[in-house]
Amino acid sequence: MIDFHVDARSGMAPYLQIVRQVRQALLLGLLTEGDKLPTVKEVVAKVAINPNTVSKAYRELEHLGLAAGKPGVGTFITQSLGHASLTEHGPLQQELRAWMDKARAAGLTEPGIEAMFQNTLRESAEEEK
Repeated sequence: MIDFHVDARSGMAPYLQIVRQVRQALLLGLLTEGDKLPTVKEVVAKVAINPNTVSKAYRELEHLGLAAGKPGVGTFITQSLGHASLTEHGPLQQELRAWMDKARAAGLTEPGIEAMFQNTLRESAEEEK
């Protein structure tokens, strides 16, 4: 089961952070079709956010076709986005962790690492065009 976290400093609405985390888990194969998401009550207890925020995130996931609510049962993933599981990409993840360790040792903070990654990703996509 996925454990949500919300970063108040991110500048992103909390409900969108939840949606993003579900999408990322789907892309990485951590969530697959049929998996049950935590109940609104469970998320509220763990993350300490408003229940309406969680409900809004789940509605957005339904709107995107990624999840469906079953009254009295819960919210379930309706489709997968990933083609391979995280374990199949283990070597890549290890390389990325090693790079992140080097970036931190060079003095980059998490926002700096994220900015560098996003910039490099964007440049790489532009070069492929």
